Amino acid sequence: MIRPILTEIGIFLIPFAVYALFLAATRSGVFARSSWPVTVVARLVLAALVLVIAGLVGLAHYSGAAPDSTYIPAHIDKNGKLVPGVER
Repeated sequence: MIRPILTEIGIFLIPFAVYALFLAATRSGVFARSSWPVTVVARLVLAALVLVIAGLVGLAHYSGAAPDSTYIPAHIDKNGKLVPGVER
């Protein structure tokens, strides 16, 4: 569960990292308050939210089993071996 959460946090931070790289490339002050006006931060937040929503939709759509599959839980077979769960 932690991996999808960290993935979405990373996706959220991408626009801010790209803007910070832009500021570093143009030799502007990355940590200067004047380099981060409210309008730019608002646009970065909007872009980050769009990326996160797209990531969540993609995760929901392309992960998991097929809708018509059946889950067979893990069980012990006749020989005493553990058979892992499968989706068929």
